[in-house]
Amino acid sequence: MTGDEALLRMLYREHGQAVLAYATRLTGDLHTAEDVVQETLLRAWRNSSVLVNGKGSVRGWLITVARNIVTDRYRAKASRPREVNDDGVAPQAKRDHADDVIQTEFVFQALNRLPVEQRAVLAQVYYRGRTVAETARVLGIPEGTVKSRVHNAMRSLRDLMSPEQARVRRRDAWERAKTPAKPHLRLVDGLRPTA
Repeated sequence: MTGDEALLRMLYREHGQAVLAYATRLTGDLHTAEDVVQETLLRAWRNSSVLVNGKGSVRGWLITVARNIVTDRYRAKASRPREVNDDGVAPQAKRDHADDVIQTEFVFQALNRLPVEQRAVLAQVYYRGRTVAETARVLGIPEGTVKSRVHNAMRSLRDLMSPEQARVRRRDAWERAKTPAKPHLRLVDGLRPTA
């Protein structure tokens, strides 16, 4: 065993646990602290002449080196953008808006199946944010009528948008998609339809 190797073993045996505990407190992570201790001992090996000259405390020198390593790592990490998610948590997937588009289309179809009077009241109350009194004034109907139309429209929408109704509409759409399309008739120069 060489003298440098014996020095490193002695340093680790006498001061390794203290430096590890200090580095763990600074970093908050045992694995990172172990890397700091290893780097500290590597620097001690490179600068062994400083440790054997009898000036100052060896443990103090090791603790100072460990603190400087942690500071350097922190500064280096802060100075460059993070490339990889290193906190162990997977990045959140971006929400696909396709479901929203389908839901919006589903709501529009249900709204189109309502009577015009109920649609008009819902548009005023929910889309324009008007009160019952304002809606009654704009549409020229009594407030009680506004309330009953809103109630009936919401009940109808709930029935139209129930899971069972959704299954029926999807099944109907699937059946329509499977049947071959009929050729469209069109007027040519205002004359008779042609295929």
